Amino acid sequence: MTTRRHVLVLGAALLSGLLGCGLPVVGHAAEPVAFDATAFETAQGEGRPVLVQISAPWCPICRTQKPILAALSADPRFRTLAIFTIDFDSQRDLVRRFGAQMQSTLIVYKGKAEVARSVGETQPEWIEQLLEKAL
Repeated sequence: MTTRRHVLVLGAALLSGLLGCGLPVVGHAAEPVAFDATAFETAQGEGRPVLVQISAPWCPICRTQKPILAALSADPRFRTLAIFTIDFDSQRDLVRRFGAQMQSTLIVYKGKAEVARSVGETQPEWIEQLLEKAL
């Protein structure tokens, strides 16, 4: 059974695919950026919703999460979402700083407070609910 949420996620995925064709999408959240402590603290200080995505290029779950997060970030509700990426293999100090045990870890902040965390999640609805906790 197709739900409204499925249709919205699919539509957002299609729109995010248009980004690769050079067509602008209004209200799109910032593209994921490599973790930068200053930018992270600035986003938190501004009270923005923040996602820290800890992933590895070889991880199939991480590869599944990326288009889901891209589609959700196209949703106007998440237009102020700041997305920071951390490489599980090469940035071990940051992995430890955030207390991640595995790649495919998603950590959500509302301002300076961590409000939710997920490991290995690939269901679009559940990832959406995770991001909603930062709003």
